[in-house]
Amino acid sequence: MNREEALSLLKENVKTENLVKHCLAVEAIMEKLAEELQEDKEKWGIAGLVHDIDFEETKNSPEKHAVIGADMLTGKVDEEAVRAVRAHNPDATGIQPEAKMDYALIASDAVSGLVIACALVMPSKKLSDVDVSSIIKKFKSKDFARNCSREKMLYCEKIGIEKERFFEISLNALKGISKELGL
Repeated sequence: MNREEALSLLKENVKTENLVKHCLAVEAIMEKLAEELQEDKEKWGIAGLVHDIDFEETKNSPEKHAVIGADMLTGKVDEEAVRAVRAHNPDATGIQPEAKMDYALIASDAVSGLVIACALVMPSKKLSDVDVSSIIKKFKSKDFARNCSREKMLYCEKIGIEKERFFEISLNALKGISKELGL
């Protein structure tokens, strides 16, 4: 499945605009991480794009999130990407993160919300006004974007990327799609 097919499949299953934007954000971060780590950019991007493909269907049954999504994706996307989707919700799937892509997806999923929240508190509400130092400051403030797991963001270190560099990569990735995100 190529990117266009993956986006089409996502939009067939996800109707909430903000959730589609979240998936686009995670895709962008995953692609930049793949570049940084010399991994397959398209494969990593697709994993990020479709990671929450079942979210609307499972939002009231979190124990099924990523279980249904991975089943939907099996045979359509690379098996490594399917595994990463499963591993991003190990409580439901029983699949613990092990591969670089697994850790990258979990960290990207978490950091996307923090970076976007940093933009939304700017007077301009623009990613162009966010810098890495403000992300670091907000990361330390546990009350800011409290649903964004700091612990999961630190999975970046499990793939050899220091926190500050991870924030920089993530911010630059999201700035690159700021128009699509409306930020």
